[in-house]
Amino acid sequence: MTKSYEQILKQIDALKIEAEKLRRKEVDGVISRIREAIDFYGLTSADLGLGNAKGAAKAEGKAAKAPKASKAGKAPPVVKFRNETGGTWGGIGKRPQWLRDALAAGKTLADFAVK
Repeated sequence: MTKSYEQILKQIDALKIEAEKLRRKEVDGVISRIREAIDFYGLTSADLGLGNAKGAAKAEGKAAKAPKASKAGKAPPVVKFRNETGGTWGGIGKRPQWLRDALAAGKTLADFAVK
């Protein structure tokens, strides 16, 4: 049996609706896996080339602007995590390798929290 042009257009519309439903379902899973990877590796928006001019310029292959001069009297960074060898991390930016290795080995952030 041959199909009419109108029947094929209706079939295309039905398939587009079905495809969009499947896409939305798959996107939820992809976003979940991306968030898990970001948490596991301690990635920041800058690591992904998002959220700041320097990272965005790097992602586009353009030269980034030079950083502004630091403000006088700026407070030193606060240390929130420290390991037994003296390695520190303030909780901002990418997690240092020593912390990522320790977390992968089963330690928790609480094990390194400065009290």
